[in-house]
Amino acid sequence: MKIEQAKQKLKAGPLYQDNGLVFATSVGTPLNPENITKRHLYPVLKRAGLPRIRFHDLRHTHATLLLLKGENVKVVSERLGHASVAFTLKTYAHVLPGMQEGAAKRINAVLETASWTQRTQRTQ
Repeated sequence: MKIEQAKQKLKAGPLYQDNGLVFATSVGTPLNPENITKRHLYPVLKRAGLPRIRFHDLRHTHATLLLLKGENVKVVSERLGHASVAFTLKTYAHVLPGMQEGAAKRINAVLETASWTQRTQRTQ
C-alpha cells in the first residue's frame, strides 16, 4: 500500500495532499464514501447475488461472523475499536444466545470425556 501511495505522490507532484490517510484518492484527498459504495461495494454484492447493504453494515457483518465462529469477544471488541468489551457484548447480544447451545455441547463433551477417563482408570 505504501509503495502504491509513493507512486501516486510522485505522479501527482505538487497537487498531492499528504493527509496521512491509509486510503486516499490519487491526489491524497479523502475518498468519497458514496463513490466507494456505488463503484465498488454494490457491484461486488450484485455479482455475489447478495442484497444491497450500507458500507457500514460490513463492520457489523464482520463482528457478527467472528462471534458466530467463536472468536473471543475481547478480540472482536479490539478490532472494532470499542472502548469496552461491555459495549461489544451489549451491541452484539443478539448473536450470543445461539452460542449458548454450542457452549453447553462443548462443556458436555468435556465432562463426558472426563467421566469416561475416570471409569476407564478405575477398571484398570
